[in-house]
Amino acid sequence: MAVRNAHDSEVMMKMIVHGLQEKKGKDIISIDLRKVGSSFADFFVICHGGSNRQIDALADSVEEVMLKSLKEKPSHREGKNGSDWVLLDYYSVVVNVFSESQRSFYSLEELWGDGEIIEHGE
Repeated sequence: MAVRNAHDSEVMMKMIVHGLQEKKGKDIISIDLRKVGSSFADFFVICHGGSNRQIDALADSVEEVMLKSLKEKPSHREGKNGSDWVLLDYYSVVVNVFSESQRSFYSLEELWGDGEIIEHGE
């Protein structure tokens, strides 16, 4: 299933958040970038895990939820097996799962602060 419109990307974002919540992702947020002029994605979804093992589990959960619910696979995955940061690219939605220290260091929330930040809790 290819994402064809903004509604589809919003559905994807919600499914991704669900996958992160299933594995107890910490401080889950989405950033709505649809009104930001030069954005390459509709949404960023960001969270962090308490260990490298949890980071892997969070990313795996997102992939499983997206495949089962929407028949979507990421176009690209960066990081695996003990990484401090895993990135999943679903074209219109980009997922970043960090260690707490890496999340603080890269501060994507500040970098993309022009977008609407939505907190999804843990």
